[in-house]
Amino acid sequence: MIQSSTSKPSKSPSKGAGLPSSTTQKWTSLLNNDASRAVILQAIVLMLVLFGLWFLFANASENLNRLGMTFGFDFLQVTAGFNISWSLIPYDAGMSYWRVFLVGIVNTLILSFCVIVVGTLIGTVVGILRLSDNPLVSQLARWYVEVVRNVPLLIQIIFWFTVVFSTLPAPRQSYHLGEWLFLNNRGLYVTTMDTSLSWGWIIAIGLALIVALYALFRWSKPYYTVSGSRSSGFYIGLAVWVLLAGWAVWTFSHATSLSVPSLQGFNFSGGAFLPASFGAAFVAMTVYRSAAIAETVRAGMQSIDRGQHEAAFTIGFSRVQSLRLILIPQAIRSIIPPMTNSWLAATKDSSLAVAIGFPELVSVFMQTSMNQTGRAIEIIFMVMGFYIFISLLISYLLNKYNDSVQYKVR
Repeated sequence: MIQSSTSKPSKSPSKGAGLPSSTTQKWTSLLNNDASRAVILQAIVLMLVLFGLWFLFANASENLNRLGMTFGFDFLQVTAGFNISWSLIPYDAGMSYWRVFLVGIVNTLILSFCVIVVGTLIGTVVGILRLSDNPLVSQLARWYVEVVRNVPLLIQIIFWFTVVFSTLPAPRQSYHLGEWLFLNNRGLYVTTMDTSLSWGWIIAIGLALIVALYALFRWSKPYYTVSGSRSSGFYIGLAVWVLLAGWAVWTFSHATSLSVPSLQGFNFSGGAFLPASFGAAFVAMTVYRSAAIAETVRAGMQSIDRGQHEAAFTIGFSRVQSLRLILIPQAIRSIIPPMTNSWLAATKDSSLAVAIGFPELVSVFMQTSMNQTGRAIEIIFMVMGFYIFISLLISYLLNKYNDSVQYKVR
């Protein structure tokens, strides 16, 4: 019997043929798991970001080497050698670029602070007036908002500088308020106080007195709530506070004298001086920002149910009382988040004042200093870092305040 040389094919497949390998199964299970997939995606994004940063750094380093330049901040100790037209802190041309950086920061913060404070006050009033029952008042407030916010801020800054402040009279024909205040095409001259005391100590003592008075009233509040009158300890503490405040005022008045501006030759001397560029930037930015804040306030007020308006009037509240005691305390919860954006924008908008020559940070540090030193990367990093720090600080403080006024849900 002859046996066939060909063997029959195996009916069962070999082990593992046609099935995914163990490695493939592991990757499939990782990708199908939400937690592991999130970790993998974050790792990929992080690698891409690091690669982008490495690419930028390597490219910048190569360009600096090609130009024969180095990266560093040693230039901050070099003498700047140029004057700045206006500064709140002492400065002269013999000081370093680090001092120039500080001057730019102080000027930027002063301008931004003034715009935020005054713009918020005007915006709040205009926002409330937009809801007035008087059609003339509400329409005037509406047109103020519509006209101001639809014109670019840069154009408004140039308008106020060239059309208003630059056309003011010369110093000899200044507008004046007695001998205390003079306004001309160079700026505003105001009377100030010169003192031999340290302003740091003056501010610290003033704040300490305010805090002490507040603590005294808080301490006596429980007794007053129960009895309806203040305790004898409160009046003793108040007498001590009055004596301390009187001593502080007496010391300050005897160490202080007035510095009145007076025209000598072609210019004023004495007092304090605010340049016309500051005035134009301040007015333009305040008007522009107040329009945005007015819309924020109006929207926040309209978020309150109208029934609360009617309930307040029903129990005899006046319009002012209903606003102060019922509507504004509730609307502030809706107003604060968008108000944060307006305050951040006001700080960053201050860089536009460079267009009219106001010596803020961009003007003195990103133009003059960068042209002289050639350290573009370092200077841009420093300016960007300043704006990021200020923006995060404002955002943090307003978010903390917002958390404190929100409803607490248990």
